[in-house]
Amino acid sequence: MPHFDCPVVPRAAPLGEVHHARQEGIDFQMLTAPVEFLSDGKGWLTAARCVRMELGEPDASGRRRPVPIQGSEFDLPLSVAIIAIGTSANPIVQSTTPGLGTNKRGYIQASEETQRTTRKGVFAGGDIVTGSATVILAMGAGRRAANSIHEYLTTGDW
Repeated sequence: MPHFDCPVVPRAAPLGEVHHARQEGIDFQMLTAPVEFLSDGKGWLTAARCVRMELGEPDASGRRRPVPIQGSEFDLPLSVAIIAIGTSANPIVQSTTPGLGTNKRGYIQASEETQRTTRKGVFAGGDIVTGSATVILAMGAGRRAANSIHEYLTTGDW
């Protein structure tokens, strides 16, 4: 089973979601922030340099914001980093991909079972299909898409 590291958890996750994430091998690193990506000097990612955080004093709204703990930096070994910072569908997708169906909010239309889109040979999953959702749901969509892509490439059937 693959091992995934999750150096930053941006919101409190429901217990069921945490349970499923742990089943998938997710290693939660709470109050931790990536500050730099490290390479082997040849362009290959080797680690994320991270810093541990602690909750600071409450601000005017009462919120305690994370602040770095000096001297707590550490390197988290990894070979892949997925930066997920988007909050809405990119309109370029619609305008540059003829035949790709999207809904009124600009998200790609895809089968929930196969992740096939309205354009032959194109598969989609995750937030670009569902809108904001969990990483676990996106991972499931990725697995379904991989199976469908394999079937498509093996048989040619759409």
